[in-house]
Amino acid sequence: MKALTCIKPGELAYTTKENPPLEQGRAIIKIKRIGICGTDLHAFEGTQPFFSYPRILGHELSGILAEFDEAPGFMHGESVTFIPYFNCGTCVACRVGKTNCCTQLQVCGVHIDGGMVEYLSVPSTSLVHGEGLSFDELALVEPLAIGAHGVQRANISKGEFVLVIGAGPIGLGTMEFARIAGGKVIALDINEHRLQFCKEKLRVPYVVNALATNVVEQLLDITNGDMPTVVIDATGSLKAINNAFQYLAHGGRYVLIGLQKGEIAFSHPEFHKREGTLMSSRNATRQDFEQVITNLKQKKINPATYITHRVMFDEVSAEFEHWLNPANGVIKAMVEVPHSSF
Repeated sequence: MKALTCIKPGELAYTTKENPPLEQGRAIIKIKRIGICGTDLHAFEGTQPFFSYPRILGHELSGILAEFDEAPGFMHGESVTFIPYFNCGTCVACRVGKTNCCTQLQVCGVHIDGGMVEYLSVPSTSLVHGEGLSFDELALVEPLAIGAHGVQRANISKGEFVLVIGAGPIGLGTMEFARIAGGKVIALDINEHRLQFCKEKLRVPYVVNALATNVVEQLLDITNGDMPTVVIDATGSLKAINNAFQYLAHGGRYVLIGLQKGEIAFSHPEFHKREGTLMSSRNATRQDFEQVITNLKQKKINPATYITHRVMFDEVSAEFEHWLNPANGVIKAMVEVPHSSF
């Protein structure tokens, strides 16, 4: 089968690999769609933590269940996605259901080779039923679940002002689930095109350009002088993460979905006087995946609008660097793996 490998930062190459054999407790997915996410782009740039090379990227995936072992309730040929965070099941986090931050976690496409292949072997326990959703929708479940998990961590109450920083796919999903939770969403980004997308496609009531000189004043005005009681970072930018501490209301919660390599720095007195709560949000749980699928089936969200670029698998290597340029307006690139290549 064909695979696309990130040899080192800035270099992708197509290679040929043996099809994965069926093993005990595993399933083989015939890949149909591959969503390109920030993790893939950052890996290509060389800025992604937890990363080593060479690596086959890709963990936003959907496909057809080709073979499986020990997967009761599943059928050959059905549409599936899967939870790409492979956990040990026995560590201190797994024992309390926090499989998303397992001490031995292996994320598909990050710690181990991922889904930019024609066939992928995954643990049978990671499979998720397609529930009648399209391949595009199923490939978007995982990034949406990231946002859903961050919103769950924030424990949003109806009517709260929720500032989401970063209007990429993770941020967009976060905004959607913050809205569903009853929050009044404020989008903050440096990209005016993405802010307009938030207003027009997601109907986000408030948007603020982070490059403005009066961001704090705008937030005070929107929140009637209170500032947002929930701030969620979905940028992975150290500058954005550090700046956002000043946007937090007294008694507020700050959730970091975005990830970067450096050290966070903020004024302890300013954070202390707010009695702020700082939380990280890592990956997602099966419950988050199920919540996303339910909302997709109920048409409460329409992530297909996120897809701005679409390419065939053979074209990814040539197009990949293009997606890094903000001027090209990429929100979500979706890769189609054609039937003819099998």
